[in-house]
Parts: sequence; C-alpha cells; structure tokens
Amino acid sequence: MATGTTGTGAPAGVTPARRSGGAGGAIGAGRGRRDRPNRYPDNRWAAILLAVPFAGLVIFYLWPLVRTVLLSLSEGTAFTGYSVTGFDNWQRVLDGGEVWGALVNTLVYAAIVLLGVPIAMVLAALLHQRELRGRSFYRTLYFVPVVTMPVAVAMVWRYIYNGDFGLLNEVLDAVGGPTRAWVADPDTALYAVAVVGIWMALGTNLIILAAGLEAVPESLEEAATLDGAGPVRRFFSVTVPLLTPSIFLVSVLSVIGSLQMFDLLFIMLGRTNPALADSKTIVYLFYEEAFVRNDRPLGAVIALITLVVTLAVTAVQFRLQRRWVTYA
Repeated sequence: MATGTTGTGAPAGVTPARRSGGAGGAIGAGRGRRDRPNRYPDNRWAAILLAVPFAGLVIFYLWPLVRTVLLSLSEGTAFTGYSVTGFDNWQRVLDGGEVWGALVNTLVYAAIVLLGVPIAMVLAALLHQRELRGRSFYRTLYFVPVVTMPVAVAMVWRYIYNGDFGLLNEVLDAVGGPTRAWVADPDTALYAVAVVGIWMALGTNLIILAAGLEAVPESLEEAATLDGAGPVRRFFSVTVPLLTPSIFLVSVLSVIGSLQMFDLLFIMLGRTNPALADSKTIVYLFYEEAFVRNDRPLGAVIALITLVVTLAVTAVQFRLQRRWVTYA
C-alpha cells in the first residue's frame, strides 16, 4: 500500500520540524530578552540621587576652595576689584612672625584640650558601673555644655575668671591660694580658655566613650576576673584596648575642633584685652585680617594655612593609630 507525502516531502501525518532560525526564532529570542528581569533596575535613580550631593559638594566646598586659592594669589578689595599678583601674599604671611605665633598657640591649645580625653574616659568608666544610681542623670548633666550656646558658656566663664570679683579668685582667696586676672594675664589667658574647651568637649567625648564601653563583651571582663585581675588591671588590660577605636575617634574630633577654635577666645578675652596679642589662634588671626583689617587676600592665605595644618595633623593621627588602635 502506497503512502502519501505532503508538500514538504515529509510522510503524511508527520509534522515537519520547525527550524530554529528564521523569524519565529528571532521573535522568541526577543521575547525572552524582554521577559528577562533587569539585573540593575535602579541605575538611573542611583545616578540621580548621587548627583544631588555631588552638586552640593562642588557648590559649597570645591568651588569656594578654588575661589579661596585664587583670592590668596590676588590683591585689592571687594570695592576696587582683585588682580592676580602671584605669591606676594604668601610671602608676606610666611615672612611675618604673627602667623607662626598664632599657629603655635593653636597647637598648644589643641594639645591641652586633648588632655580632656583621658578625663572623659575615666568618667565614662565610672558611669559604666551597673550599680551606680542615677547614671542617666549624670550623663545628661555632663552633656549640658554641648547643648549650651558657646557665647553663653564663654560669658559665664569670663565671670568666673574675672580678676576683681570672679568666683575662682573668691574660692582661691578663701583657701589662701594665689589670685590673678586669669584671662587678662598673657601667661594664663590661653590656658584658661583651654580649660573651658575641655569642659565643653567633655559631654561629646563622654557619650562616645560610653557607647564604646557598652560594646565591650562582659565575658572578657568576667574571664579576667576569674584569672585574678582586679578592677584597675581589668580596665587597662581588657577595657582600654577594646576602647581604642572610640578613643581615637574622640581624639581626632577634639583636635579638629581645637584647631578651628575662635568663639571662646573672641568672647572671653575681647579685642581690647592686653593678653590677646600673645593668645591669638590661627582662626582669630584670619578674622582680624579678613574682617577687621579688610584684607581678604591675606585672610585667604591664613585660611588655606589652617586647612593644610588641619589635614596634616589629622593625617599624622591616622598614621599613628595603626600602632595603638585595636580593631576587634
């Protein structure tokens, strides 16, 4: 019996196989690509969201920095206009002794304020004791200087340091101690302001170090106790090494804030104080040149010197932290 064939040459009743190529295959492949989920669906939104802070960085940081550099290479005023003169302003600043004296005062102030870090560390350790009553109250009390206006703080301490009727001299006189005009004496003015700087930074340092203490595992302290270690040895052998990242953080923040100190000196000493000439910081010198003497180009040079010194000191701190900071 003969069997029929179809027009394609295939036996009757048998459907010929469809080739993988051709229009049908292309349509299927295209549909598969369209149905495939996008691995990076938020790329466009990510670029848009990153563009906003980048624009802020350029507008509020990079462009003012460029303008400051150009201003430091110019001379003139805002009324007469500025003209580029090269490095004459830099030579004037670096050849003069005032900027170097202000820089030394700034570094001395920063070093004194840095002494407040171990004070905050001891207080944080005391407030970390579970059996201490009123822990939250004391933490809030130590944080009061942080939320108080610096102008108000400076005015209160100016009264305390007053040489005629100040509270400090009253107390010293009652116990037979020496009295003096603390902020009017060139030998003590900068140190008196630095004590206020320590007091103002104490709250922030205390909170950061207290948070670091909360992260120390109690099991390590219990193991040290079982080994016979007392409270002091446990603190220096177990707690302090694990607390070094927090100590490093508050040290960096304290130094950066100290290098930019202006308000305390401005309020506590005043422009007519005879001790001001020997107690100026680098930022106060910038204020005098740029706003009192209206020499903006010279002020721009001092501002850039402040920036370079701050970056250099911070870089040294980050370099040295490799030797003593322990990251768990």
